[in-house]
Amino acid sequence: MISNFSFYLPTKAYFGKGQIATLATAIPKTARILLTYGGGSIKKNGVFEQVQQALQAHFYIEFGGIEANPEYETIMKAVELVRKEKLDFILAVGGGSVLDGSKFIAVAVPFDGEPWDIPYKKAPISTALPIGCVLTLPATGSEMNHRAVVSRRATQDKVSLYSDLIRPQFAILDPTTTFSLPVRQTANGVVDAFVHTLEQYATYPVNGKIQDRFAEGVLLTLLEDGPKLLDNPMDYDARANVMWAATQGLNDILSVGVPGDWSSHAIGHELTAVYGLDHAQTLAIIVPALFTHQIENKRDKLTQMAQRVFNYQGDSSQAAEFAVQKTREFFEQMGLKTRFSDLGIDDSQFPLVLQKLAEHRPQAIGEHKNIDNYVAKQILYMAL
Repeated sequence: MISNFSFYLPTKAYFGKGQIATLATAIPKTARILLTYGGGSIKKNGVFEQVQQALQAHFYIEFGGIEANPEYETIMKAVELVRKEKLDFILAVGGGSVLDGSKFIAVAVPFDGEPWDIPYKKAPISTALPIGCVLTLPATGSEMNHRAVVSRRATQDKVSLYSDLIRPQFAILDPTTTFSLPVRQTANGVVDAFVHTLEQYATYPVNGKIQDRFAEGVLLTLLEDGPKLLDNPMDYDARANVMWAATQGLNDILSVGVPGDWSSHAIGHELTAVYGLDHAQTLAIIVPALFTHQIENKRDKLTQMAQRVFNYQGDSSQAAEFAVQKTREFFEQMGLKTRFSDLGIDDSQFPLVLQKLAEHRPQAIGEHKNIDNYVAKQILYMAL
């Protein structure tokens, strides 16, 4: 049975070519803006020039250099800048990492205490600066959700924060901003969005027909259009469909009333922190192993996935295994490795991975709360 839920999605989406111009009216003229971005690619692909044009009547200060896994040490420099300059609006221009770092800035600036306590100790969030974004890398859904992930290099921590106060007020989604993405980032984004959808879909049945059909639509779109981008990065329709699919994959519309897993993400975050792997790469390694380990618990939904998403018409007793294999093949089709050994990684750091997992997730994880450290260790070894 579907659980009771309340659903509210206040983020306004401006989708399509030329929508960056709407910044001129989307942000109040009186706002004092911190404009955040990553490594500077927006200054090479024309995005920054469009943002500048739209903000010519606004006051803003730039802050670049937010990492692919936003670092606490970097973000705190932005917090100090915002406080010093009395800025009151955050505009993130980039992908999910820039957005996640910006969300942390938004809550850290007004926080009375040690900001690291927000994600690490889950300190309550009572206020935050408003946020808007121009998305340039579809993957995380951060442009329309209430969550963020930040890292701290010194302690090898990668932890999350959640609050409706960090959901962006608006998201500008122009598929043309993604034309110049490197193949690796494009592939990572597709796989990340695919796994976000799986975390909410491949659990157990509760007769959530709308949620299931929506999720299947997202999965099918990524399967169909993701590979097209490897062959033709300038395919506008494929870029547009992947961008919107990634947003739908994690803006909460798929999760209402149905169980969620998120154990692959929990383990994956620790792999990123310990090995420095791309987030999507960790998911491509862990998901096939975890789904294989948990196949009996997930059999009904994986069977449904095999039949509805992968068009499996064979013996239903083998359908779940077919879905796991096709998922692995899709990740590999997108160019990601699906075993530690493919990346030359052995088990020497597994104890540290498990130590960090136990520290950050002291309770068992997964939709059945049955994945403890002992099970996580088995999954890691299955992924070798």
